[in-house]
Amino acid sequence: MSALEDLITKAKALQAEGHTPGQISDELGLSMETVTWLLTQQKGAEAPKDVHIDWTAVASHGTLLSDMARMMLERFLYLTDDGSLDREEERAGTVVGIAQSGVPLATLIAAEEGLRLAIYLPAKHSRGETPTGSIWGTFSTIAGQRCIVVDDVVTTGATLSETITFLRRHGATPVAVWSLFDKRGIREVEGVPVHSLFVISRLG
Repeated sequence: MSALEDLITKAKALQAEGHTPGQISDELGLSMETVTWLLTQQKGAEAPKDVHIDWTAVASHGTLLSDMARMMLERFLYLTDDGSLDREEERAGTVVGIAQSGVPLATLIAAEEGLRLAIYLPAKHSRGETPTGSIWGTFSTIAGQRCIVVDDVVTTGATLSETITFLRRHGATPVAVWSLFDKRGIREVEGVPVHSLFVISRLG
């Protein structure tokens, strides 16, 4: 089975289990456009240009996942030490993990630094007639907080933009975005700097 056929099979299996396209997009680290194509594609139709990042080998192992979170934090600290960052970014008190895959990374970072933890549920995960994003009520509130937003993969930047807009509208100040993988080479979203460990570039 080819990698593309494998992705089609995975996407359709997740759909059969009741996952929304937004959840499948997060699960596979693909854009909504690509997920729609995987679920509805016709034989011979050209696939959207996208990059699939499979980091299951790391994400499924607690110690390796913790190491990745530590790498994200260390990169930030190195940027702070060499003066590359606006000093305002250093004064964050809350880490906001974007569900789903940003949550374990945000949890580990918050624990390491003794920060508060909030979790953002993007609108694409909502099943209501009018999809809206929300902060998970079990975890920290965000009003008046300076926040670092954490996600695993930057695919289009749309979810980050939504998250930042939500945080600002609810009285928080997002000061930085941290991600593992950036598929677009995005340096900032809505004026908030993005710091990624790996930037994926498509050549040609």
